[in-house]
Amino acid sequence: MIPPVSEPVNVADFETIARERMAPAVFDYYAGGAEDERTVAANLRGFDRLHLRPRILAGVHSIDLTTTLLDLTLPCPIALAPTAFNRLADPEGEVAAARAAGTARTLMCVSTIASVALEDVAAAATGPLWFQLYVYRDREVTRDLVARAEAAGYRAIVLTADTPRLGRRERDVRNRFTLPPEISIANLERYGTPEALRWAGTSSFTEYVHRLLDSGLTWDDVAWLRSLTRLPILIKGVLTAEDAALAISHGAAGVVVSNHGGRQLDGAVGAIDALPEVVAAVAGRVPVLLDGGIRRGTDVLKALALGAGAVLIGRAYLWGLAAAGESGVRRVLDMLRAELELAMALAGCPSVAAVTPDRVRIAPAGTRS
Repeated sequence: MIPPVSEPVNVADFETIARERMAPAVFDYYAGGAEDERTVAANLRGFDRLHLRPRILAGVHSIDLTTTLLDLTLPCPIALAPTAFNRLADPEGEVAAARAAGTARTLMCVSTIASVALEDVAAAATGPLWFQLYVYRDREVTRDLVARAEAAGYRAIVLTADTPRLGRRERDVRNRFTLPPEISIANLERYGTPEALRWAGTSSFTEYVHRLLDSGLTWDDVAWLRSLTRLPILIKGVLTAEDAALAISHGAAGVVVSNHGGRQLDGAVGAIDALPEVVAAVAGRVPVLLDGGIRRGTDVLKALALGAGAVLIGRAYLWGLAAAGESGVRRVLDMLRAELELAMALAGCPSVAAVTPDRVRIAPAGTRS
């Protein structure tokens, strides 16, 4: 039995409230992962094996959380990850999330599979936006999505590269989950392809992905994508040193260490566990972001210590959105920022630059911090 939460004090409390307020099938769509959800668990468990090594007498009367990411200077290294169908959590969906990110002066990465059109999100946003891209078999759709994002003022394209097929998400199978009729894949409405919106009524998301997305992508397609836009392109879904090196050699402006929240290949390495080898392969040439498992400010601190330039939060902000709309997202961001600032003070890190690899120790498997 999940205890009631009257006033959330951390992200886990927001998750409890979201579970109470959402239809079970919708909550499962957000919370669930592929198959046995081992990788979902690995994303969280990986942080338990990282022990912080605080330093004392470090002069932490003030803490500077400022970080630089490509052409952006952010007041805090925490941004919003691309997540699908935000209107399942709140009627304003991605617009509410974008307003909250803007108030916090941080970045939001908007999904192709958003429930609000990318132009409408941009019109409501007061902070910087990146656009997460899936490549469609119909390359004219992809070309137009990139052009629309550039015209609307998005600052980068984030290519999700780990979804040639959709992982088997068994919670959704058991729930026979489909979109309610008032929610659609808003960015595709203008293209008039009958398949684009069928999932809203009669087919599964798995069928949608397999029908519309290009499973034949190779590294050569990154060059094609670069030819479409002046915007920097980041590759999301990198979990190995080999792919990190290939991303850079093919002109990526950054990489996002991510296993899609454990929703693709079950048994894949946890995001935080993959981070050190990716950082080593990148060797400072481009920014490395971490997406996966962030629930506490101490998680952010550990990711920064292992070389991430910033982290992206997905489920954490969705729980805030489901619990209290725009204000819930803002409160999640505020909570994580406050937790990070406190953790940095207690660890003896007066700035993000002071969060160095010696501030963490990797404990043996099976131990907890």
